[in-house]
Amino acid sequence: VTIHVDPVSPVIGAEVSGIDLSKTLDDGTRNALEHALSEHLVLFFRDQDLTFEQHKAFGRLFGDLHLHPAAPKDTEHPEILVVHGDEKVTFVAGSQWHSDVSCDAEPPMGSILRVVKTPSSGGDTLFASMHAAFDALSDSMQHLLCGLTAIHEGEQYYRNRYGRDDLRDTDYPAAEHPVVRTHPVTGRQSLYVNEGFTTRLKELSV
Repeated sequence: VTIHVDPVSPVIGAEVSGIDLSKTLDDGTRNALEHALSEHLVLFFRDQDLTFEQHKAFGRLFGDLHLHPAAPKDTEHPEILVVHGDEKVTFVAGSQWHSDVSCDAEPPMGSILRVVKTPSSGGDTLFASMHAAFDALSDSMQHLLCGLTAIHEGEQYYRNRYGRDDLRDTDYPAAEHPVVRTHPVTGRQSLYVNEGFTTRLKELSV
């Protein structure tokens, strides 16, 4: 399989064509996708009609699947978090800038979002490069942040949401992560803080 990777912006994102994600992918294709993901951070695949099983099989090419801490566990596919919205919904999932499940001690390396139906207007999914955000900082600010630790907590975001209201206070995940992380493949540094889960910086007073 020969895939084509076309950047959609100079900073983040690329569209991948020439691939059918419902089929079994060989090691060469998987390696090409891993390289493209490391380089562009977000990949877009058009017109992919996947079953839940095919969705999960594609995800397993990159490692073990993650179970979302606030997703219902008594479903046929607990690895898949279904996000639904209509005029009756009061909670819009992912409405804040966030890095998925950064409140976990070992957050997933990425997420695979499959869009089934979109509204006629609005509902856009936006992505930001935290590499670019770090690079835009002054040298002194980069130096300061490289020595700090961020506290990420899930309770403020997950409580009574995603169909789970049975969690005890101690069930909500919380974790500490460096404010600046280094990409394991490219070696680029990036910020690892976000509005959705980061509550404070450990070394700084409130």
